[in-house]
Amino acid sequence: MTERFHIVTGGPGSGKTSVIEALAAQGFPYMPEAGRAIIKDQVDIGGLALPWSNSAAYAELMLGWEMRSWREAQALDGPVLFDRGIPDVIGYLRLSGLPISEATMRAAHVRRYARRVFIAPPWPAIFMQDAQRKQTEAEAEATYHAMVAAYTDLGYEMVPLPLASVAERAKFIRANI
Repeated sequence: MTERFHIVTGGPGSGKTSVIEALAAQGFPYMPEAGRAIIKDQVDIGGLALPWSNSAAYAELMLGWEMRSWREAQALDGPVLFDRGIPDVIGYLRLSGLPISEATMRAAHVRRYARRVFIAPPWPAIFMQDAQRKQTEAEAEATYHAMVAAYTDLGYEMVPLPLASVAERAKFIRANI
């Protein structure tokens, strides 16, 4: 287990990326979220590995991205923040009603993160849809619950982020790593 690798997860539109970007501005190295980048890339090339057209192919690309992020983070010093991690792929597969391959489960067991995982709870006041985030608030909440289940099943302890300003959330994370 790599105790200096800190995950921030949760449903879409819950403020994860905003707090990670705030911490990055304070000097914390971070590994960006796979989902948005994959969607942008697939749309740019006319690819089909998209959550609304081929969820299984999308999940495969996410797994590869998260494994590469984990490997690249080993070269960084000090604590590293991750905007989601390998267990998020398991949560996504479950949410999509897709099977979880042995390789995906093995990846989640071999590539570990700090035991305490920060999770951004659903927060309707800040939730917004956009070109990559097409989920409804109900789907975002279901994603939150899928992530809690995936990480808990893998032995992680969930640490909910407060429903507070980005600065207060960043301070909370700093205090807890």
